[in-house]
Amino acid sequence: MDYQSLFKEQVNQLKTENRYRLFAELERKVGEHPHAIWHSDTGPRDVIIWCSNDYLGMGQSKQSIKAMTESANNHGTGAGGTRNISGTSHTIVALESELASLHRKERALVFTSGYVANEASISAISALLDNPVIFSDSMNHASIISGIRYGRAEKIIFRHNDVEHLETLLKVQPYERHKVIIFESVYSMDGDVSPIEKIIHLAKKYNAMTYLDEVHAVGMYGSEGGGVAQQEGLESEIDILQGTLGKAFGTMGGYIAASDAICDAVRGYGSGFIFTTAMPPPLASAALASVQHLRQSQMERDAQQRQSRRLKKRLREYGMPFLTGNTHIVPVMVGDAAKCSQISQMLLDKYGFYIQPINFPTVPKGTERLRITPGPLHSNEMIDDLVMALSKIFNEVNPPSVVSSNANNRAMSA
Repeated sequence: MDYQSLFKEQVNQLKTENRYRLFAELERKVGEHPHAIWHSDTGPRDVIIWCSNDYLGMGQSKQSIKAMTESANNHGTGAGGTRNISGTSHTIVALESELASLHRKERALVFTSGYVANEASISAISALLDNPVIFSDSMNHASIISGIRYGRAEKIIFRHNDVEHLETLLKVQPYERHKVIIFESVYSMDGDVSPIEKIIHLAKKYNAMTYLDEVHAVGMYGSEGGGVAQQEGLESEIDILQGTLGKAFGTMGGYIAASDAICDAVRGYGSGFIFTTAMPPPLASAALASVQHLRQSQMERDAQQRQSRRLKKRLREYGMPFLTGNTHIVPVMVGDAAKCSQISQMLLDKYGFYIQPINFPTVPKGTERLRITPGPLHSNEMIDDLVMALSKIFNEVNPPSVVSSNANNRAMSA
């Protein structure tokens, strides 16, 4: 067996389908966000990043950098082991306490990433319930899908944000059977928001638990950055809230916030928690400082939302096709994998704007897009320049600009 040829053949298939991912080598510099240095074949060049998940620029905040530096000087760079061996530092306990307080829950549990948080928590919960059935939104993240798979529970998929379809599926199940409804608050590819209150109502009506993934919402929404559930006053109605520290909070890691019993069960049975080296104290310190800052500062959220509105307004004025959700995620639709990659490269080469193309399997074929995430540090001039560049390139490339079939969004054009 020629193993190397097999792998090369599979990679070539990705290239043929325009799904081969090229990574731009970027060097972020403190104090210059969203500017970065792009190390290209022709040498270093200044570019502006438009697709970062560091939504508020907290990855370069003075508070987080100071906390991380002091922690590294005081405690070193590593955790020392898994949480069960020697990795339960005072800092990680303090971070969990802060996250529990943020979400008004009894307890929080920190993981090394949001992916691990979902995979470990969902699989552990599924395994501990009695013959459970998991109801999963059709657009749920890969980490949720993986957690359900490892939990080996029956899975039923409901149409995206379709509460009528969800109820149809729920009502045929025995009331006493253990059920979990898993969904997200903000969906990262379309930028739409789930009907949280309606799903909570169905969960109560049909005796189901609720598991809400808020990774694209924590830090961004709510009076203290607790997410959409906090913004809508529904935190106490959700059984398990899951979030990340690697997006709006600007560091790395994931977590769940829930009752003491649920967190203790995941701590005791979740293999992704038990067998993974703990988050190092410097990372936990930086995350703690970021969470504490965003709980008392609305400035970053207000500025981000203002710039997001401006970007959408300018896109509308230029007749650009984009999905009009009311979140910070602005998908500009292309509808063709090759042209999406071409537009992305032209933006980088000609204008110094970095926006990674989003192609299959991240989104369905025919709905390829540029996912733009304007932040508080993107100036009005930057926004105007970006939209003008997009308009010129779209006119040159002439993509089909097919829009998502998601009923909660619509494409805008002049």
